[in-house]
Amino acid sequence: MDYFKKIIRYAIPYKKFGYLNILFNILYALFSTISFLVLMPLLEVIFKPDKAPITTQPTFEGITKLIDFFKDTMSYEIHIIAGDDKSQALIMVVALVIVTFFLKNIFNYLAMFFITFLRNGVLKDIRNDLYKKTVELPISFFSEKRKGDVMARIGTDVLEIQHSFLSVLEMLVREPLTIIFTLAAMIMISLKLTVFVFIFIPISGFLISLIGKSLKRQSDKVQKEQGYFLSLLEETLGGLRIIKAFNNEEHFNDKFSNSTSRFYHFSNKLLNRTNLASPTSEFLGIAVIAVLLWYGGKLVLIDHTLDGEAFIAYMGLAYNILTPAKAISKASYNVKKGNAAAERVLEILETKNLQKDIENATVKKGFEKEVKFENIWFKYEDDYVLKDFSLTIPKGKTVALVGQSGSGKSTIANLITRFYDVNKGKITIDGIHINTLTKKSLREQLGMVTQDAILFHDSIANNIAFGKDVTEEEIIKAAKIANAHEFISELPNGYHTNIGDGGGKLSGGQKQRISIARAVLKNPPIMILDEATSALDTESEQLVQKALEKMMENRTSIVIAHRLSTIQKADLILVLRKGEIVEQGKHEELLDLKGDYYKFVNMQSF
Repeated sequence: MDYFKKIIRYAIPYKKFGYLNILFNILYALFSTISFLVLMPLLEVIFKPDKAPITTQPTFEGITKLIDFFKDTMSYEIHIIAGDDKSQALIMVVALVIVTFFLKNIFNYLAMFFITFLRNGVLKDIRNDLYKKTVELPISFFSEKRKGDVMARIGTDVLEIQHSFLSVLEMLVREPLTIIFTLAAMIMISLKLTVFVFIFIPISGFLISLIGKSLKRQSDKVQKEQGYFLSLLEETLGGLRIIKAFNNEEHFNDKFSNSTSRFYHFSNKLLNRTNLASPTSEFLGIAVIAVLLWYGGKLVLIDHTLDGEAFIAYMGLAYNILTPAKAISKASYNVKKGNAAAERVLEILETKNLQKDIENATVKKGFEKEVKFENIWFKYEDDYVLKDFSLTIPKGKTVALVGQSGSGKSTIANLITRFYDVNKGKITIDGIHINTLTKKSLREQLGMVTQDAILFHDSIANNIAFGKDVTEEEIIKAAKIANAHEFISELPNGYHTNIGDGGGKLSGGQKQRISIARAVLKNPPIMILDEATSALDTESEQLVQKALEKMMENRTSIVIAHRLSTIQKADLILVLRKGEIVEQGKHEELLDLKGDYYKFVNMQSF
């Protein structure tokens, strides 16, 4: 129920629809009972044609005689209108039955109509909150989670919550009230018969509850397996070229079919347990009705303590209880199933964001002096990838980081952008600790071009503008600086050409130049280039390098590079090995040292 309470909080903005649903559910439950009670005058007209009509206004003699008062009042009103004409009286009673059932169903539709807005509103808000939380959470969170699993939670788990928890909202008022009103009418018709019937109901309830105990466990297995094969699908689509190039289709087919086989077995167990609920409750309900027929028939035929028409109406009321009782038992199964989905959704929603802006965080406007790394220690898991790293980058200077893979170069970019937080030490901009800045204002100071050109399924113009309100002239100017204008102009729709999923319609070099144009258009005071020219051919690299050098004039830049030709003009070059600075200086100075940098240059020259 804890999960249910947390999900129901999302219904508060839609409470007006909830109140309207409650109102029409009350009317539905009331008319659901009345619709069976109006059968009594009909049955009396049919089966007791010789019974003397009631010609005097009945008087109310207390709650215990309410059913008799209701029946006599209806008989009196029918006699007043129809007189002694039995045919007209029959038409009136039939019309009354039809109107009562019509109103009952109209109220049921209106209750369902208004709860739809509440259910779908809750669904929308949960999805929005999940997406917002997904975007807010630090990148470290997704190093441990499969992307497909997160997608499954936003997609199928939220739908499961709608089908389970939110479907319960429809019956929170309607089904209990229907049972209460119907039960009240049954007691007033025959207390003895009602007590007898309700001896058997707890037995039925106990048997039904036994079925649902393992549903949450089975449902949890189904949803986790679904998250796994969605992750596998996402990985397959992302790496399809490599899978085909290495003739590894069979291996991935096996992995996927193994996952879907597990999903098949888990789903079978879950659905078989769920499907058992309906026939079991149906059979137990009919068993109760059978006992009721035997005992009630005895009261009518042998004891003569109950009228025939009252007994038939009573049987209708008893069956009227079965439908809401079945719905409530089904709802309890659904809640058990929904618990597993809600647990997975709430796990993300309630994950604490350790990189959240602190209270009264500083809004940084502009960059004036320097970026400083002070005694930085950082590790992703067990081993430190940066050890006591210190560096000062004055405004307008370019610092290059070189070294073997795994030496910690890209980690520097991850830390200054606060994709990750340092374990020890601090990073400051103009003397202000970046952890005390709002993440938005910090990242406003930074532009980034990564090794992997990350583009989106949209036009080239929108990928370069990336949400900024800019003119087409500004986009073209940025593209020219990035040496992208020429190839863009040759495309069928120019800047309005859609580049496909992840820029799949473009070459690696073209994608990289668009990502460079995006960074140029942002025009930040601090630029981070993480292998920015790695995907370019030699000619494009030289042209883009000149453009980048022009762009980096009077701009603070951190350049991470394997291709050393791109960093010869840097003001300071740091050589990293296993997270530590082993050499630093300008290009010529490092060559004179004949150390690691000298070896890198010689290898690349060769």
